[in-house]
Amino acid sequence: MGRRQSIDLPGFGHANPIPAAARIGNLLMSGVLTGRDPATREMPASLDDQCANVFRHVRALLDTAGGSCDDVVRMTFWLAAYRDRDALNREWVAMFPDPRDRPARQAMAATLDGGCLIQCDLVAVLDDPAHRSATKET
Repeated sequence: MGRRQSIDLPGFGHANPIPAAARIGNLLMSGVLTGRDPATREMPASLDDQCANVFRHVRALLDTAGGSCDDVVRMTFWLAAYRDRDALNREWVAMFPDPRDRPARQAMAATLDGGCLIQCDLVAVLDDPAHRSATKET
């Protein structure tokens, strides 16, 4: 295996041959995460449901990669209705309740297809895999 590790998520996938994220060392960068329901693979009609699913995918990705929400450095969101941020802010505060301990965030207007109302990507700095292995052995 090379230096880079592709990370796939059950219940989430892209139409193109790309992983949900990639990791090199302790750096994790996701591709675009959408609000598609992980169980049905359908795109819900409401922004509230799509936002909830986006944050489910974020949690699942971090867990699969060996990290947590505490490791996120930055998230970028693309919104079909740029000013409609209530659902996003609700999920954001639920994931990052301490205003002194939140990652950077950017939200941008976008033309999205397939009924998608929100997309995001993230950058996280995880524990070094070598450090994690050494810690488990002691």
